[in-house]
Amino acid sequence: MSLQDKYKELIDTAKSAGTSNLQVNEQEGVLHISGEAPSGAVKDNLWNIYGKIDPNFLSGDVVMDIKVATAVEGAKLEVVTQSSNLNVRKGPGIDQPVVGKAAHAEMVTLISKHSDQWWLIRTKDGEEGYAHSQYLRPVE
Repeated sequence: MSLQDKYKELIDTAKSAGTSNLQVNEQEGVLHISGEAPSGAVKDNLWNIYGKIDPNFLSGDVVMDIKVATAVEGAKLEVVTQSSNLNVRKGPGIDQPVVGKAAHAEMVTLISKHSDQWWLIRTKDGEEGYAHSQYLRPVE
């Protein structure tokens, strides 16, 4: 039985729970699982499943590096453009009209994630729209 088969429930749960950037690979008899869980509850559940499959975690055949997403609904984000304003758009995509701007280093609020690239945000002035996530950094 391969390690991916042994830990299939863990991997499947990570996928179905929305773990982003999920990486699963086997190296020298050890299964490495990493990614970003959407909440602490999801991370806790993954550890519970791991403990059910390998009680007391004695096998040493898994390295699990699951972090909890800091960019969750309601989180504060910093605009990390080089120096210019960030365009806030009506919809997710560069083809959508600009409805507002967020200044370099401005703090905005995450409303939701449309995709890994486009996040719905609210500026300090209350404008709502979509911005490209590469220009937004969660503030911890």
